[in-house]
Amino acid sequence: MTQNLALKYSSKVDERFKIGSLTDSIINNDFDWDGVDTVKVYSITTSQLTDYTKTGTQRYGTPDELSDTVQTMTLTQDKSFTFTIDKMYEISQAGSKPSGAALRRELDEVVIPAVDMYRISKLVQGAKTTQVSSTTKTNAYEQFLEAMETISDEKVPLTGRVALVTPSYYKFLKLDDTFIKNSDLGQEIVINGQVGKIDGTPVVVVPSSYFTDYVNFVVTHTSALVAPVKLSEYKVHENPPGISGSLIEGRIIHDAFVLNSKKGAIYVHKTQAGS
Repeated sequence: MTQNLALKYSSKVDERFKIGSLTDSIINNDFDWDGVDTVKVYSITTSQLTDYTKTGTQRYGTPDELSDTVQTMTLTQDKSFTFTIDKMYEISQAGSKPSGAALRRELDEVVIPAVDMYRISKLVQGAKTTQVSSTTKTNAYEQFLEAMETISDEKVPLTGRVALVTPSYYKFLKLDDTFIKNSDLGQEIVINGQVGKIDGTPVVVVPSSYFTDYVNFVVTHTSALVAPVKLSEYKVHENPPGISGSLIEGRIIHDAFVLNSKKGAIYVHKTQAGS
């Protein structure tokens, strides 16, 4: 590994941009994962309406036992990282590698984006509806309205809807004359990354690299995705055995699951079919 020993280096570091978590505010936290790695969720059927009969012994109809299905959610993502900062390099590089800042940088640039991308991929995989069509500045708003119409037919509540959109789609949306004339895009910042609301739905612009398979935007509801973080543990060891300097270690156990009864709340739009 190449290391540069500085004769005169600034203690200031040219940090890369970071955006924080874009999915923490759109997930369902109703389930308790304390002490377990697996949670099972029941979905219960209902009984159909029938005509009441005024005679006989089964006037309400023939009773059937309610059935159920079970969704098993088992954590599968157990990720870790580790790196060292040799004391010689820390001293010789004008203190530009403090361990605490290095750990924060690892979380901001590696861990948090990886969790976001995983959660978004699960949303895309679990969507009930996926629409494929090209987007232009004349149809972007219509595509969004079609998504709203589709999930409304699934009886998804208006409150709690969130749209995750690519910068490209958001650009076309703002160029769409119909959108400009008829939308109620505001500037209230509620969710990290939110740029406003479209017809009451918060819009979060997400880097294109967070999406796969030509995804243009995803509309979801905050009840649809369960995304537990079972363990997030990060340590800085100063001068551990065998190392003169710092040893930084981290581990995160997490996963994401779309609830079976909530798949209708997820609508995915793609610019072309994925492989």
